[in-house]
Amino acid sequence: MIHHLNHSAYPDQLQIKRLKKRKLLLKDTIELLESRLIPDLDA
Repeated sequence: MIHHLNHSAYPDQLQIKRLKKRKLLLKDTIELLESRLIPDLDA
């Protein structure tokens, strides 16, 4: 979706920025959930 918006005739920079921010938030949330599911081996 972000790639498509970047390469359209009139890219909506604000929408692209929001989508990128949301993507990063989702990635962080996924990493947090995965770290809760997989216990640290050092513990």
